[in-house]
Amino acid sequence: MAQPERRGPQVLNIGEVLAQLSDDFPGMTASKIRFLEEKGLINPKRTPAGYRQYADGDVERLRFVLALQRDQYLPLKVIKDYLDAIDRGERPDNLPPGVTVSPRAVTAEMAAEIHGRARTLTEEQLRAESGASVPLLESLLSFGLIGHVGGKFDEHALQVARACVQLEVHGLEPRHLRPFQAAADREFGLVERAVAPLTSRKDAASQARAAEAAREISDLCLTLHRALVHDRISRMDS
Repeated sequence: MAQPERRGPQVLNIGEVLAQLSDDFPGMTASKIRFLEEKGLINPKRTPAGYRQYADGDVERLRFVLALQRDQYLPLKVIKDYLDAIDRGERPDNLPPGVTVSPRAVTAEMAAEIHGRARTLTEEQLRAESGASVPLLESLLSFGLIGHVGGKFDEHALQVARACVQLEVHGLEPRHLRPFQAAADREFGLVERAVAPLTSRKDAASQARAAEAAREISDLCLTLHRALVHDRISRMDS
């Protein structure tokens, strides 16, 4: 009886990688993959002629990076820090809640776990997971602090609802929180203007750079906002 053929590690070209990623990440392009390589997030082998060769581990890392970027809105620098720690055999202490890692490998199960959190919720699910009452959700909707598409809410709505449940304990109702929506709109306007030179270019690499720059600028704006508020709070007991 003929012995089953033993197959070595799978080697993929960039087109085959895109085919594997297309269902979960339909906007993925070869330029975006090269951009992630440029940022040091993946390091595929090269043939003597210079063609990239992707292994299964490269595809897993790509899924991990793209899922964290899409579902957790993390900057690439932060994601790279995670991967560098994993590659050193360490477990990063500040991974997002629920994300588990194992040294030197990002498993397909982990990528699926992260992807699974990019979900939509019904109003009933939103109430159950946030602890918000019906009147509170109605107020959040009426003041534009959350929204839905076809009756489905996203993870942002869940985060807003959870925060507002806690703020309600301190006597802050949705009507008091409209300045946050206005501030978010102004901050987004600043980010939009800052990345306009990149968004005006329609190639995939420029779009990827624009999205990454927008995340970095947004993080810096949030850091500035937090520092300014904490500065004022620190004066309360001085």
